[in-house]
Amino acid sequence: DMRALHCHRMRSLLLRQHSAQLINSHSRLACRALPVSTPVSPAAHISSMAEQSSSPDLASEVDMLRKQLATLQGDLKQKEAQLSMVHPYSKTYGRCSINTILGAADGGKSLIGKTLRVGGWVKTGREAGAGAFGFLEVNDGSCFDSIQIMVTKEVADEVDGLKNLVGTGTSVLVEGVLSEPPAGTKQAVELKAAKVVHVGQCDATHYPIAKKKMTYEFLREKMHMRPRTNTIGTVARIRNALAYATHTFFQNNGFLYVHTPIITASDTEGAGEMFQVTTLLGKAEEATLSGDSAAVPSAAEVEQLKQAVVDFGDKVKAAKVTAAADKANVELVAAVKSEVANLMAAKNTLSKAEEASRVVGGVRRLPDGKIDYKEDFFGKPAFLTVSGQLQAEFYACALSDVYTFGPTFRAELSYTGRHLAEFWMIEPEIAFCDLVDDMQCAEDYVRFCCRYLLENCRTDLDFIVKMVDKGAIERLEQVVSTPFKRITYTESIELLEKAVAGGKKFEYPVSWGIDLATEHERFLTEEVFKQPVIVYNYPKDIKAFYMKLNADGKTVAAMDVLVPKVGELIGGSQREDNYDILKQRIETGGMDLASYEAYMDIRKYGSVPHSGFGLGFERLILFATGLENIRETIPFPRWPGNAAC
Repeated sequence: DMRALHCHRMRSLLLRQHSAQLINSHSRLACRALPVSTPVSPAAHISSMAEQSSSPDLASEVDMLRKQLATLQGDLKQKEAQLSMVHPYSKTYGRCSINTILGAADGGKSLIGKTLRVGGWVKTGREAGAGAFGFLEVNDGSCFDSIQIMVTKEVADEVDGLKNLVGTGTSVLVEGVLSEPPAGTKQAVELKAAKVVHVGQCDATHYPIAKKKMTYEFLREKMHMRPRTNTIGTVARIRNALAYATHTFFQNNGFLYVHTPIITASDTEGAGEMFQVTTLLGKAEEATLSGDSAAVPSAAEVEQLKQAVVDFGDKVKAAKVTAAADKANVELVAAVKSEVANLMAAKNTLSKAEEASRVVGGVRRLPDGKIDYKEDFFGKPAFLTVSGQLQAEFYACALSDVYTFGPTFRAELSYTGRHLAEFWMIEPEIAFCDLVDDMQCAEDYVRFCCRYLLENCRTDLDFIVKMVDKGAIERLEQVVSTPFKRITYTESIELLEKAVAGGKKFEYPVSWGIDLATEHERFLTEEVFKQPVIVYNYPKDIKAFYMKLNADGKTVAAMDVLVPKVGELIGGSQREDNYDILKQRIETGGMDLASYEAYMDIRKYGSVPHSGFGLGFERLILFATGLENIRETIPFPRWPGNAAC
């Protein structure tokens, strides 16, 4: 009634006000930790900040306020959801999400007696009581759990009977009263249908998503239907949670979200495994189909035209000699002009023929055989990006702390369960940041994401533990509770060599200077330390050109975050901010310096020490779920030979 609704709104308002007070208190404490003072030396300033930030009373007070704020925000979220059970953008149909019911702290028991509308897809359905009623397990994707709906024969007869409802895959929108199920059943609540508002029939004889367990390989062939399975639905919610956690972490830490381009003219990694973007092939095919493409002259025909030019040249010379002997002869002068005209026409014909002969497969070439890009869309070679790092650096060197989160592409002919042709990367760049700070940011980010999953995706993680990886939750809890181990690259090689001496067999040999293979990375994290490990200071010859050269001249200030089940999760470094050293490394790597002119400029004009890292989002999902193949971590995976849906 109206009085109850008014009281509910007043409680929500009070909760909001209390939350705001806590946030203001938290802000004041943060400001108090960094007081304005007279200038001091950098060393003294750092020491002063360290003393203030380590104050036990202040840290305890901040921690207490954070816990209170988290509790209040959780309560507020539930109260706001109860103000209106109807989904804000499904009011026409009056639908409430299943998570609004089952995701409540009491599993929906406080809502018993309310009339609600629930819509979704039937996971399982069965008739009971000799056809007197039926049970539907309906899921709408808002949470892992499905709600049980009891439909009587009388209600079902309004939509052609129970048989029209119980088929797996059928979509329904049902209105009913939320009720307490009989004692001994696993459901906390069930919906007793009063009316079936909508039915989307599903032919069970042809429906590809059967109730029995299906292989991942089969589901990849039915990519448009696989979100309806428990596993892919669970992964989708975990992926969504990790994406939300990513933005939350960086936004809460003062980073700006920057959209970097998908199309680029530079190769960030210098690896060359890039997808090319061009309109030349389309133009060539269009010309061929329309019949506009001229016949390409053969090499023999071009040689004949060259000889014709030589012959006409000889005729011009002869005509000029004859005319010179009799300068008053008008006819001889006219003959010279005629032969010159013939020569010019022959040269023009040869030029066109040579240009036409450089069209190979409908694509025009330069005299040296390379493709002529002047008629292409961008007027030069362009590619799908392998990284947004370079562009993120441009913004970090103006706005200090930025991150990019978007799709990247690599044309690597790999069919393994670790590689995708299209994948998402999270790439922060931080000004006035060295390798130590960079490693700390990477660790804090991973631990934040793991904590967020544990706090917000428990039912999905429970399913993962039951059906995919028994150690998934334990692994996440360990990451949250344990600081990452840090070792140098040289120390990692020593550990691996010690293992080999003790009888450990690796497929790839171990020696200083190798790029650690996945088997080496997993050995360190799963058998040696049994926790995430950060390896840093790698040999310069196995790392990218932009990484900061260390004082020893042999290594760079690079780091990799290694985790169990996956191996490398994050790769990062302090960026080379010395103009001359960076120029030398680009040239040594055989790359075109002109392509990196803009990248060099930020070292030329106001260079600043800065660092960053890149995390493959799908690998983070692999780590969280324990899935074996990366193709299950992304909605529509792309790999060699496959671009379905």
